[in-house]
Amino acid sequence: MMFLPEDTVIRIIFLVACSAALIQLVYYLTVFSKLAFYRPKQKTVNPEPFSIIIAAKNELNNLRNFLSQVLEQEHETFQVVVVNDCSWDGSEKALEEYADAYSQLKVITLIEQEKYRHGKKFAIAIGIKGAENEKLVFTDADCYPASSKWASLMASPLGDTTQIVLGYGAYRRESNFLNYWIRYDTAFNAMQYLSFALAGMPYMGTGRNLAYTKSLFFKNKGFARHQHILSGDDDLFVNLTATKSNTVIQLQPESFTYSIAKKSFFQWWAQKRRHLSTSAYYKISHRWLLGLFFLSHFLFYASFIALLILKADYRLAAGVFAVRMLVQWPVTALSLAKLKEKGLLIFTVFFDAFITLIYPILALSNLINKKYKWK
Repeated sequence: MMFLPEDTVIRIIFLVACSAALIQLVYYLTVFSKLAFYRPKQKTVNPEPFSIIIAAKNELNNLRNFLSQVLEQEHETFQVVVVNDCSWDGSEKALEEYADAYSQLKVITLIEQEKYRHGKKFAIAIGIKGAENEKLVFTDADCYPASSKWASLMASPLGDTTQIVLGYGAYRRESNFLNYWIRYDTAFNAMQYLSFALAGMPYMGTGRNLAYTKSLFFKNKGFARHQHILSGDDDLFVNLTATKSNTVIQLQPESFTYSIAKKSFFQWWAQKRRHLSTSAYYKISHRWLLGLFFLSHFLFYASFIALLILKADYRLAAGVFAVRMLVQWPVTALSLAKLKEKGLLIFTVFFDAFITLIYPILALSNLINKKYKWK
């Protein structure tokens, strides 16, 4: 068996490192910079009515903690539709109390059927059918708005031309390492889908903060094309229907929503697996672009570590790493600032490298075990 000389191996690895770094630089300079240097437009509120849709399954505590903030949004006319999806935790009684206090609340209660088990998509579709307005704003029961102007800011851009608005769903700040990681991972993913949307290639949105029109939903037959997939009520619908001309982003800080992050790594792991399970069904062009980014990301760190292990001239490894960081750092800093997460910048180097390890393991886990569930 023939082996290449060590210096040849080092040259090959160095070439891989340079190629991966170059691809990364292209993404950061041509795509992610779109978000970094984006200037949100001035606040404009359209007085047209809208409906807020929430699917809730056994969310009693979250409904008691957060629903009033949704019901008390500032707008002349709006509706809140909560679909109580076969809950058995007392949600029905709590929602009845809210309905008595707030005339804008409409509650739809689904009853469990032994012969037909449904997921979140069915509940959301029922909510959309029950909504009385063309403009729809979506969030989850465990989310709360950053301000009383949240829903107006999300719904206002919707019209004849703009049919999808992508918002940012953040996590509440807590002082623990897991929370830092979850918030960074969330911001990292937002940097991707918001930047791609600004570059004219929208590929996903998050159900924690999303808006689209009722006519768009029915024109595309709702979730029919991916009804067999448990997840994807948000990202798969956006992936199939979003275009350069019908999609905008909303990045006013008052338009954000917040959730409480998972308290254990294993809870986050299960949630992340479910979120990633839909990416295999994205359009081929989107899968290729995202795949190339993550492959170059992995090869960059793998080749960098290999150069260190082989004790190559440290200037080779340091040089490639420094060039990428000189571009990545300011773009990431500006993007995190836009997302009101600039405090996470100090974790960039560590978390960026951690992504190289954890994402492949998540992908492999999804290949081995494809069981997920909607609560």
